[in-house]
Amino acid sequence: MTISDLDAYYLDKPDPLKSYLLALRQFIFKTDPLVSEAWKYRMPFFLYKGKMFCYVWVDKKSGQPYIGIVEGLKIDHPDLVMGERSRMKILYLDLHKDLPVRKIGAILKLARAFY
Repeated sequence: MTISDLDAYYLDKPDPLKSYLLALRQFIFKTDPLVSEAWKYRMPFFLYKGKMFCYVWVDKKSGQPYIGIVEGLKIDHPDLVMGERSRMKILYLDLHKDLPVRKIGAILKLARAFY
């Protein structure tokens, strides 16, 4: 049996990063039953009602995980970072702290309003 590129993305990471990303993945799924997952642009994307919603990635320089919010430009939240992006904003996460589930849930709820 071969694993998908999507599963390999998570499973190929060393712990504790792997465990953190897998917990984040499960949390995102639990935020709404209409959330699904797809492998797009060589990264794990979460879809809401079949449309690209957010993605999970790890900053190559710092090793810091983050969530990219596709409609981030339309969301005003103090923890979302625009950077050089034209549409998306990201939420940096601290691998050495618990997932900020309330914050993530609130941001994803704001993002779902655009679908």
